[in-house]
Amino acid sequence: MTKEICSKKMALVEKLGVHFESRENLAPVAARILSYIVLIGKFGATFEEMVSLLCASKSTISTHLNHLQDLKKIEYFTKTGDRKKYFVINKNSVLHHIDGMIKEWETTRNLHLEIRDYKQTINDHITDTDTEKFDLSFHNDYLKFLDEASSSIKELKENLINNKFNL
Repeated sequence: MTKEICSKKMALVEKLGVHFESRENLAPVAARILSYIVLIGKFGATFEEMVSLLCASKSTISTHLNHLQDLKKIEYFTKTGDRKKYFVINKNSVLHHIDGMIKEWETTRNLHLEIRDYKQTINDHITDTDTEKFDLSFHNDYLKFLDEASSSIKELKENLINNKFNL
């Protein structure tokens, strides 16, 4: 791999790591490990690679690898005749994250439905021509967005379940 590609990968590990720190509430090193594993993909990342590339001690990498395994974010496989562990993303953790997004969007959708219906009820009872009725277009547009986003993420989930691509 060229020096330029390595630099880009490590910059992306850092950027993705910052994202994982906040989204997954992970320690910085654990977030960088997870980021690195995401970027390695199905080939898997070895312990030795992570110690070298992430510039952390063996005990620190080991502690965070164990923590990420306990959280079910990563798993490992071995190769015949090779004593190394190859760490990869646990597909089930991605599915769990997607389920959380779907649930959150459904909750938000139901709230917007209630708000829109309430405002529509108020609009139906306004007879005074000087009183401005609620504009419901934001709620309608947001509900449409949530429906389309939910449909897309559900399709992604099905593709993951049916092994249409490797992580």
